[in-house]
Amino acid sequence: MSGPGVGFQYPPQEVSWLKRDVLLFANSIGCKADELHFLYELHPDFAVFPTYPLVLTFKGTSQEVVDFYAAQRAVKIPGVPEFDSSRAVDGQRKIEFLNKLPPTSAGRKFEARTKVLGVYDKGRPGTVLETQTDLVDARSGDVYARITSSSFFVGQGNWHGPKGPPTQNFPPPEGKEPDAVLEHQTTPETALLYRLNGDYNPLHATPEPGKKMGFQGAITHGLFQWNNACHAILGRFGGGDPANISEYQARFASPVMPGDKLVTRVWRTGNRDGEWEEVRFVTQIDGGKVCLSNGRALVKVVDEAKTKL
Repeated sequence: MSGPGVGFQYPPQEVSWLKRDVLLFANSIGCKADELHFLYELHPDFAVFPTYPLVLTFKGTSQEVVDFYAAQRAVKIPGVPEFDSSRAVDGQRKIEFLNKLPPTSAGRKFEARTKVLGVYDKGRPGTVLETQTDLVDARSGDVYARITSSSFFVGQGNWHGPKGPPTQNFPPPEGKEPDAVLEHQTTPETALLYRLNGDYNPLHATPEPGKKMGFQGAITHGLFQWNNACHAILGRFGGGDPANISEYQARFASPVMPGDKLVTRVWRTGNRDGEWEEVRFVTQIDGGKVCLSNGRALVKVVDEAKTKL
């Protein structure tokens, strides 16, 4: 595919993490005491929760709080307008799990390598930027995770760029009851804990930014809902084993307020690619709006009795 900005590569970003970081992440997305393989570093099967690479582009190599707005200043992409990243929202994230992540990066050098897949002019509403980020061992060249992201720059369109291809959708099977209904109760502290992973956007900590954007106040991170739903699905269908999920994605549909209850409905589709089965899901606020749509994962279903088609 060609077009303005396509193929542009951002400067590689060095990233690092400690066992303490992955323990914090597991706690922050809802892992429970019966999942010690994510929560106790001396467990014989201790593992990083597989979606952890999502936070590394926020965290970088820092073990300290960072200035979110300064850290998010965008690199200019040749051939397209300069966009205001302070008026950008997440569109969709997809992650492919390619290699098992070590519990710490100590003694190794990892980089997040990002390139532009497309920049699409949606007219008056804004512009979509689609990127691919690979988490790479800089010495061996091995890719551990591949993340495809879309960001929407609100009100920053009409620059005569390409409209882009239609989005591929993964709706739930029609007329079929979900195979699982998974619930999670957030608290007023949910976002305050999750932000310690490195995503220090003030929007998730103090009410003023949210009120300026038309919300009631601080909202939870969209990536909290995204990670939390993955945790629930892996636990129910994959026995909580990171080896039992190969791909996961969802679209950010609406904000969640701290204290909202999340309800995720999951459907097994029966579509298989070898040992991997496709499941689709939708997450909504209990009694309210959908907050994650277009949800899809490829899993090895390990408990057929509980998740019977």
